[in-house]
Amino acid sequence: MKLKELSASVSQVSGVGAATAKLFAKLDIFTVADLLQLWPRSYDDRTVTRTLSQWQQGKVHTVAQIYSHEWFGFGRMRTLKIRLGDGTAQASLVCFNRPFLEKSLPVGSIVALTAQFTLRYGELQSSAFDVNCLSKDGSLGEWQDKPMSDAKVFPVYPLTAGLTQNTVRKVIDRALKEYCRGIEDEVPPECIEKRSLMPKMQAVYAVHKPETLEMALEGRRTLIYEELYHFQKAILSRSIERRKTVADALAFHAGIEDAKKHWASGTEKNTDTDSASLQGLSFESALSPLQRQLLERIPFELTDDQKSVILQMNRDIDLAEECAGLSDRPDAPKFNMARLLQGDVGSGKTLVAFFVALRVVDYGGQCAMLAPTEILAKQHAENAAKMLEPLGVRVAFLTGNLNAAGRKPLLSALKTGEIDLIIGTHALFSQSVLYKNLRFAIIDEQHRFGVVQRNAILAKGTNSVDAKGLPNFLLMSATPIPQTLALTVFGDLDVSTIKSMPKGRKPIQTHLTQEGHESNVYEAVRNELRAGRQAYFVYPLIEMGETPEDGQKNSLKSAEEMCDYLQNQVYPEFTIELIHSKVEEEEQTRILRQFREGKIDILVATSVVEVGVDVPNATCMVIECAQQFGLAALHQLRGRVGRGEWQSQCFLIYGTQLTELGKSRLRVLHQSTDGFFIAEEDLRLRGPGDVNGIQQSGYFTLGIADPVRDKEILEQTRADVISQLAQS
Repeated sequence: MKLKELSASVSQVSGVGAATAKLFAKLDIFTVADLLQLWPRSYDDRTVTRTLSQWQQGKVHTVAQIYSHEWFGFGRMRTLKIRLGDGTAQASLVCFNRPFLEKSLPVGSIVALTAQFTLRYGELQSSAFDVNCLSKDGSLGEWQDKPMSDAKVFPVYPLTAGLTQNTVRKVIDRALKEYCRGIEDEVPPECIEKRSLMPKMQAVYAVHKPETLEMALEGRRTLIYEELYHFQKAILSRSIERRKTVADALAFHAGIEDAKKHWASGTEKNTDTDSASLQGLSFESALSPLQRQLLERIPFELTDDQKSVILQMNRDIDLAEECAGLSDRPDAPKFNMARLLQGDVGSGKTLVAFFVALRVVDYGGQCAMLAPTEILAKQHAENAAKMLEPLGVRVAFLTGNLNAAGRKPLLSALKTGEIDLIIGTHALFSQSVLYKNLRFAIIDEQHRFGVVQRNAILAKGTNSVDAKGLPNFLLMSATPIPQTLALTVFGDLDVSTIKSMPKGRKPIQTHLTQEGHESNVYEAVRNELRAGRQAYFVYPLIEMGETPEDGQKNSLKSAEEMCDYLQNQVYPEFTIELIHSKVEEEEQTRILRQFREGKIDILVATSVVEVGVDVPNATCMVIECAQQFGLAALHQLRGRVGRGEWQSQCFLIYGTQLTELGKSRLRVLHQSTDGFFIAEEDLRLRGPGDVNGIQQSGYFTLGIADPVRDKEILEQTRADVISQLAQS
């Protein structure tokens, strides 16, 4: 039987009553399988003695003698303090809510002590400790010569109020004895042998009841391998299902991106164009008619990365269209482009998406571009109109705020194929929207959309009037996704990357400033404003009275409050406007238009300007209370400047009570403008659950494994799954 099939209720484990079962339910533990998969978060290794004098090296585990009892505080707040020593040093145990220890641990007692100590008020103190009485009297030296009775490795589990470590350990111990015999392995025997893994049953025992710390770690390695093996197998299976042939999927995931094969006229042939076959051919010669026209219109040269990515996607579109043309044949393959395009802020991803859309339009298909906010969608629509409408491409803009008078003819034109490219927000996949032939869906800022929303826009393609199967789709991310997560969450997609920036871009200078020294920042910005440049000031709150996630509203500044302060106290000679999510859409449009036209000197905002605002004349980004923003958001906000020919600067003003983690995060921004490096550091500092909306994506559901910490095992499982599928 597999571990996950142990469906007996946790209340059926010996000694678990209704009250204890309710406590486990708070941890989402309802069955024996849930219980045995409550993996320890750490281990308390008491096989190694560490004296009080060695407290700085880690948790103390020693034999000590109690010297005295003291009390401090009054009434119900009266607290016991126990003084003890082990011959190397003396320390105090602060016994909050444990007055009973006065009787159970009398003066002169010899105790086994496990505790984490800190230096406070001139002495070693601990309020989190585990202490057991060995003798009510006797010699300390006599007991120090004996083996410690609790010299074991104890698992440390996540808890909830009412559950103790001892209770969880006892219940899991009983569950192991009553249910764990006969648990089957869940990875192939050859993988177990190749990677020197434990059998599954042995690994579960090793994790919960290890004899040594090394045994616990070996058990964890086995379970981590198993979890990542199945995760990679699921991803590769999705890839195989999409490509319909094992060979195509394995070739792609082995890094042979251009090894796809398809059929025409009943004859198998490879029509992909790889880099070698492009030698001697110009980039222009590989473009479709509309793509060549756009290339001639843009007043700058595409970067090498942009050209490479366009060629990659052109090949995918060509393959998808040929397969669609053979859809009436029962043996015809089905293929659609499914690609993730990642690149740093300002690297030119949107222009690449427009180029690919033109190839689809040349094939007679429709394109839809989905953006998370109206501000971003409108900017994309305006840019598309400027660049593509002169080529004869029919562009439209659709949001939920479009009135009925304008909405009805637009939807009619979309249904009859009179619109080539439509750009908008969630309205693009609302029930009333019907396309004639949606062949390409572009999803910008992909981390802001869930799987259901992505599937909804793709379903519009399969339900088109002249549907030819699942449309091609492109996910775009301006926050580069760490390679580790790209191999897991997006492992079933082709991944294209733009690393090079357009020529002429100067690196943004980033400055860290502690609260109380804002005047220095304000003066630096004033110099830029006097030179004719513009600035952003960003704040975590719209108005005072809002409560952020951490509840520290009294220490934070609001955009409304600071807009008044900046206008009246700091920059009375300059024009300042305020924008945030509560400002009406028409007013937002007016403000952003005037800011782009240079009629507004300072734009005060919340993170609503994180995406979709492109003003080359803006050279200063000031983010106050910077500790309230995530690394990805800070990097995105910084990317609003540095888009013109002038040197740009970003000022991060942080609070005085910044934690060490907070300092580490800001230092990352200070030392680098490389979004890929920042993404890796963000993942390392915060963990995978908070980065790029992965938790909300519907994919990321790992338990004991961590793709950052376990990167080496992740790569092993990937290679092993590919090998297994190749042999099947």
